Amino acid sequence: MAAVLPLLAAALLVLFSGLHPAASTAAAAGEAATVVVKAAAAVSRTDDNFVCATLDWWPRDKCNYGMCPWYNASIINLDLNNTILNNAVKAFNSLRIRLGGSLQDQVTYKVGSNYGDCRSFQRDDGGLFGFTDGCLEMNRWDELNVFFKRTNTTVTFGLNALKGRRKAAGGKDTLYSGDWDARNALDLMRYTAGKGYRVESWELGNELSGSGVAARVAAAQYGRDVAVLRKAVERVYGGGGEVPKVLAPGGFYDGAWFSEMLRVSGRGAVDGVTHHIYNLGSGKDRDLARKMQDPGYLDQVEKTFRDMAATVRGSGPWSSPWVGESGGAYNSGGKGVSDRYVNGFWYLDQLGMSAAHGTRVYCRQALVGGNYCLLNTTTFVPNPDYYGALLWHRLMGPVVLKAATTAGGGGSPYLRSYAHCSREKPGVTVLLINLSNATAFDVSVCGGRREEYHLSPRGGDIQSQVVLLNGEALALGLGGEIPELRPAVVGDGCAAPLRVAARGIAFVRFTEFKAPACAA
Repeated sequence: MAAVLPLLAAALLVLFSGLHPAASTAAAAGEAATVVVKAAAAVSRTDDNFVCATLDWWPRDKCNYGMCPWYNASIINLDLNNTILNNAVKAFNSLRIRLGGSLQDQVTYKVGSNYGDCRSFQRDDGGLFGFTDGCLEMNRWDELNVFFKRTNTTVTFGLNALKGRRKAAGGKDTLYSGDWDARNALDLMRYTAGKGYRVESWELGNELSGSGVAARVAAAQYGRDVAVLRKAVERVYGGGGEVPKVLAPGGFYDGAWFSEMLRVSGRGAVDGVTHHIYNLGSGKDRDLARKMQDPGYLDQVEKTFRDMAATVRGSGPWSSPWVGESGGAYNSGGKGVSDRYVNGFWYLDQLGMSAAHGTRVYCRQALVGGNYCLLNTTTFVPNPDYYGALLWHRLMGPVVLKAATTAGGGGSPYLRSYAHCSREKPGVTVLLINLSNATAFDVSVCGGRREEYHLSPRGGDIQSQVVLLNGEALALGLGGEIPELRPAVVGDGCAAPLRVAARGIAFVRFTEFKAPACAA
């Protein structure tokens, strides 16, 4: 059987037939599923810089489970002149980088007259997250901004939201009370604007929402503080030019808390409502790789995206949902898993799922540092997810289309599909993720030319750190250049079925499909 790809219709219909009738522990042999992309109208829209990566504050002695995987990957000590790092960021032609993380609410900015004691982070078992307060010197901020300009980075900066507060009485209660002291942040913004440095968005706080992690702030108080930040941004940048966005709260989703924060902060105060996701659990979980391939487990997080979107629509429709941080597994990720090919299953699936539910930006923890890094923490050589992120950024445009996998009997849950209007080019790009460990899928498509980018692990080992593109290993050039990502071009789709291998990931751009939603 074959399905026709209509060039002028409102839906893209692709028929998949299961191959490899060998028994499979992940999927029934010979399954058939149909992927339908409805292209008459967009279901949502992302920011142009939807793909985002983070840089964190963790010092090299940040350790979990007997490992210390951060080395010199901190905002404070990262080698900003490393050739591979620069090439990797430049390859995106404007990668969004969020500067923030657990220690951001302990950072003082050494500028102006309101910084007081400004010292380096030190281990302190009695401090939040096991560290003392830390300091951002302005010469380091200058160096960071030289790097951002050189690499054409879009910058999101997470501000210290505990400044001026005190821990509430009550023993072990993590509540912090009192108004946010915005003076130090205001001095940093003034310095930044005066130097001509471009910060696209300022975010208030990290993981202080709801019950918090190590500290929490009540929703109404947080809302008042966000309103203060909005006024500060307008005071600094209101004289002309582009005014940066205001983001909050940078914490784990709590519907009631988020709604109250939006109500109190007021109409228009928050541009992006940021939440964090670590739905795979602890980095020491030995079941991580299985979870990443389990469609039932991956589906669970969809409720968070759906609920988050509903909260924003109901309480702050002037705003939009952002994923401010997501690393899969918390506490630096899983060694031998989070930096391997298998990690792309949950990561790319969440990019697609979150975009379909209205998420404007998705920030991956981390660009460098920990076990969940896109670039190796010591060598900066790209890990497999770097190439998945780069392909998404280059191929998947901001207009999101409805894609669904269906068939008699429900289709295969192991076949994940997402579709966007192609980025800066005609046509539609479909992302296909095959979670099955033994069943491949053949796709019969009629409709002309297409470009295929098939990702697979070297030797079929999903815990390989080497990823193949159309069968060829991706490796840096002699000068640390990011390899060119060339597609396999099929001129006649009717004559050549599209095969998605077991445990394969494919970006497919249908260059001649004229989707009405993409013409707007």
